[in-house]
Amino acid sequence: MTEPKIRNMEDFAAVSGLSRPTVSKYFHDPASVRASTRARIEAALEQYDYRPNIFAMNQNRKLTKNVGIVVPYLADPFFAEIVRVIERRCVEAGLSPFLFNSHGERDYEIDILNTLRSMKPAGVLLAPLGRQSDKSAIEAFCKDVRTVLFDSNLDDFGQAFVGSDNRSFVSQTVEYLTRTGEAPCFFEMETPANPNANKRRLAYIEMMERLNVEPKFVRIKGSGWAFEEIGRQGALKALDETAFGAGTVLCSNDRLAIGLLSACFERGVRVGRGTDCDLRVASHDDHPFSRFTCPALTTSAHDYSAVSDEVVATLFKLIDGGGGLERRTEKLFPARLIMRDSA
Repeated sequence: MTEPKIRNMEDFAAVSGLSRPTVSKYFHDPASVRASTRARIEAALEQYDYRPNIFAMNQNRKLTKNVGIVVPYLADPFFAEIVRVIERRCVEAGLSPFLFNSHGERDYEIDILNTLRSMKPAGVLLAPLGRQSDKSAIEAFCKDVRTVLFDSNLDDFGQAFVGSDNRSFVSQTVEYLTRTGEAPCFFEMETPANPNANKRRLAYIEMMERLNVEPKFVRIKGSGWAFEEIGRQGALKALDETAFGAGTVLCSNDRLAIGLLSACFERGVRVGRGTDCDLRVASHDDHPFSRFTCPALTTSAHDYSAVSDEVVATLFKLIDGGGGLERRTEKLFPARLIMRDSA
């Protein structure tokens, strides 16, 4: 005799001989029903191979356990590392994280926000595109949904922002490079995708002026998030035109620096801090691959764990508080200089 087809929770409750509210109570929290009832439900689950549609269950609640996580470019290992920690913290707290990647495109970001609204999330952790974002769409979303921004601070949107202190990044690298050799020129994109790049440029100018050294820039063409290739092509052109004009280069981020190191290898330019080297190269972020470049990249590091923990803790405060904080909060974590062989 074939087993009946289970299409929904009502069907499952009928074949297990229990009421629909009892079965629903079990799926919400197995410990909330008696041990004998729990054993009966679990035996029926195994017999009928039924799994409820948790997403649909959540949609019927005013407050779901869904948490949205939105990043601009998941292929960037920086975001992959932060998301890895955030997801784990959410799961440990009994929440269901849903990860979205806006692929560096405004329309994708808007579509994601609309999808998240329909999911009725408990809250959202959003790293916006920044320069490319539709600010009006972000602002409207943040008014409707509990939102904590991270990495990229966009105006005063959301209930909170958590990120790294870009001034801390740049002040450490500029001070170290100037103290140990020739002051650095700054290697950056003309139209950076991430607004953090602008903050790093301003911090570079401020620190160079403080040290009574004239700021120097090498700005390369390119847009989007393919930073390694943009850095490589820009560096090849700069090397061929002797545009660096200095023996030390400070890159806006590690992914640009990885492209620059590739260009140096192609052109036979030796990078490092030895007397036989042509160029010192340093950067910012401590990209997960930066220790494996050749030579290993001197950089200023995010505190990945602290940023991730604070992002989740801030969202939990919003959820537990029933909607909002007394005022919008901002938390910045200082960087840590990591000296390796490139500078």
